[in-house]
Amino acid sequence: MKQNNAGCFTAAVVGMSRFIVLFAWIARPIAFDAAFSSWIIPCLGIMILPFTTLMYLILITNQVGNTLSGTDWIWIALAVVVDIAGAGAAAAQNRNRVPQGYPGALPPEPPASTPPSAPAA
Repeated sequence: MKQNNAGCFTAAVVGMSRFIVLFAWIARPIAFDAAFSSWIIPCLGIMILPFTTLMYLILITNQVGNTLSGTDWIWIALAVVVDIAGAGAAAAQNRNRVPQGYPGALPPEPPASTPPSAPAA
């Protein structure tokens, strides 16, 4: 069976993004207070959409009126795509670990065929 280690890379990237957002929150709590109205939204962002949360924080803290406009929404959309792609890559990598009989499981591999034996003389 072919081994692919892309899942390890995906897990490292996703885990690192969560670590960066958490570290930014600890290092700059005033920026998080200015960007988000409560602590629930950043917590959900860290769990579900870490790149989007980080991108929103970067964009909103560099604005004068605390509003996003124009190309800012393109960056937010790109961050959402990166978050969804990371989750999709992890799901695709782990698909072969789903037990048979469950929805989404790969079909079983056929047994290896043996060459026909020579007739006895």
